[in-house]
Amino acid sequence: MRWRFLLPGLLVLALAWLGPLPAMAAHSFAAHMTIHMAVVAVAAPLLAAAIAGTRFDPSPGRAILFGPLPASLVELVAVWAWHAPALHEAARYSTPWFVLEQACFFLSGLLVWIACLGFAAKERTGRSLLGTLGLLFTSIHMTLLGALLAFAHRPLFGHGGEHDLADQQLGGIVMLLVGGASYLSGGLFLVARLFRTEAGWRGSAS
Repeated sequence: MRWRFLLPGLLVLALAWLGPLPAMAAHSFAAHMTIHMAVVAVAAPLLAAAIAGTRFDPSPGRAILFGPLPASLVELVAVWAWHAPALHEAARYSTPWFVLEQACFFLSGLLVWIACLGFAAKERTGRSLLGTLGLLFTSIHMTLLGALLAFAHRPLFGHGGEHDLADQQLGGIVMLLVGGASYLSGGLFLVARLFRTEAGWRGSAS
């Protein structure tokens, strides 16, 4: 277990779920989105990095359950479903729905990062490539959703006022900057590690 990743990851979760943001989220889409990004794009990769390649890593030997591409599809469904107006409004104004939403976000986000980083820690060729594709795919759909929210001309949530539109646009920008950057950075990290590994193999072979 890598404590330098585990402790910051748990701290981010505590700040996201136990700090002031949940109370603010009932009235602010941007606050709600900040919680979402803190969970899936900051805490989840930190926690996955803490266990990837260790004896606590559940991914080796479970290629179907922890496949990077299937995992990214699971997160796509979870993220887009919970941003449908009906489910999103339920999560904003009902504590049980909010808990269910956050559980879905956390588990699907952690699944993606473990699937991509966990396999890559053991098999740094094919699995690293699949992990890269999974993270880049997730970055793409996060960016698309963030752009939809940020550049919409009318509010998709709330009561339809100018404040709701500005709040929604701010939330979309948060998703674009934090979500897109996190998954894109993870994908680029795996690409760089793959190149370093291949370079090392060539050096040892020569």
